[in-house]
Amino acid sequence: MQHVTLDRRPHRPARGLAFLGDLTLTPARVHEFCGPARQTLAMMVAGANEGPVFWIAPGWGTSRLHGPGMVPFADPARFIFVQVDRAEDVLWALQETLRAGVVPLVVGEMDKPPALTPIRRLHLAAETGTQLSGRAPTALLLTPDGGAQGVESRWHMAPDHWPDPDRWALSRQRARSDPPRHWSVRPQGNGFALTPPRSERP
Repeated sequence: MQHVTLDRRPHRPARGLAFLGDLTLTPARVHEFCGPARQTLAMMVAGANEGPVFWIAPGWGTSRLHGPGMVPFADPARFIFVQVDRAEDVLWALQETLRAGVVPLVVGEMDKPPALTPIRRLHLAAETGTQLSGRAPTALLLTPDGGAQGVESRWHMAPDHWPDPDRWALSRQRARSDPPRHWSVRPQGNGFALTPPRSERP
């Protein structure tokens, strides 16, 4: 039997999970995406990286990803969708997927932010998955308004479709090693580019 030793020091792989320009997410940690375009931001992260994606969502929700709408962001064939019956099952599925370390990215949709203790469990599960598999599974927790305690970072994205139809306002609200900041996101070539927010444009 293989024994895994854990401590309370956060596991921090050196290489960040890149997703928009120079922006990165610390692997093997839990990050919170909130705002009306939180699903779009998660798709951008998935599209900027490789490998399968587990997407866990409540079975009673009315918002579903649409395959053709996913294509500009990431290949829908990479996604495995999991529906659960209870809110606590989202956290359980996230935790077990991270602990297994079998996929690099796992997304969990929740109606409201979880408490601090479940977030800590998710961090520990990601550390376990990293040690067992040699990969660094990263979790994206999608909540409507944000506010989850203990997350590695919190990002907010909302539509900003005037005057261009494909533009979003992105904010880094919280990060352990980076200050709050705002950007505008727009398509560029086969990907997306960051520009100064509307308030800073000449």
